[in-house]
Amino acid sequence: MRLTAFLLITLSACTQFPELDGTIAPELAQGATPDLIPLGPLLLQAEAADQGAAEVETELSPRLANLRTRAAGLRGPVIAPAIRARMLRGVR
Repeated sequence: MRLTAFLLITLSACTQFPELDGTIAPELAQGATPDLIPLGPLLLQAEAADQGAAEVETELSPRLANLRTRAAGLRGPVIAPAIRARMLRGVR
C-alpha cells in the first residue's frame, strides 16, 4: 500500500504541466469584471419559475391520466385468446 502511494506521488512529480501564460488574449485579460448583483431577486425569480411549473403540472395531470389509461388498454394481447386458440387448432 505504501509502495503504491509512493509510486503515485513520484509519477505525479514527473508530470509536465502545460504552459498557461499567454493563453488568454490581452484584451480579455484587461477587460472589465462582471458586476456583482444581489442574490435576493434571483431567488425570487427562481421561486416564481417553480410556481409556473406547478401550474403546468396541474394542467397536464388529467391528460397524463388519460394517456396512462389508454396505454394500459394497449398492453393486452393483440389477438383475443379464443381467436388465437381457434387459429392454432386450424394450423395443426
